[in-house]
Amino acid sequence: MNINNAERDALYKVIFSRRDVRKDFLPTPIPDDVLARILQAGHHAPSVGFMQPWDFVLVTEENTKKALKRGYESASIESAQQFSEDKREEYKSFKLEGILEAPLGICVTCDRERNGPVVIGRTIKHEMDLYSTVCAIQNMWLAARAENIGLGWVSIIHDDVLRDTLNIPSNIEIIGYLCLGYVSKFNEKPELEEFGWLPREDINRLIHKEKWSNKA
Repeated sequence: MNINNAERDALYKVIFSRRDVRKDFLPTPIPDDVLARILQAGHHAPSVGFMQPWDFVLVTEENTKKALKRGYESASIESAQQFSEDKREEYKSFKLEGILEAPLGICVTCDRERNGPVVIGRTIKHEMDLYSTVCAIQNMWLAARAENIGLGWVSIIHDDVLRDTLNIPSNIEIIGYLCLGYVSKFNEKPELEEFGWLPREDINRLIHKEKWSNKA
């Protein structure tokens, strides 16, 4: 199946307009058919040995979100102390999650035991199943953007908070907690770039030819 130019351009538009959304969520529920498409996009990610190690825990209840929010707040205080004094207050001013505001949360996990201990493609790099699950998240992120739904990855929270709150078994690896919902706007640039926290790297500095030190 060939991709025509319009379809190609649409894909690049989605990639370049994808954002890590932390605010501006609307209370509008995500329709079941739209959510199904986003989850199917995740489920059709590439996976090492076709093991499909992911599971998706859907979170909509307010009490569950409040418990996760408390976990975030504790982790955020802990995180702030790791920055230098001149960066600490700026870090505290950022809105880095939308746990309560987003109508839907999804915890994405990885079952590293799925389909047995020996998996094609994981015999040398055993962490490939984790990377496969991250590919599923990226698929969901792009699908959500194509549906005009914002998605934000909450990484400032300890796994034990997610595990205890969502009753995730101890043998299941937690990869990420995502906040999803329609938003009032999508930013033109990533927020941390807009705020001047860090610039976008020049891609020409990141491309090497044949060997690490040879620039293309």
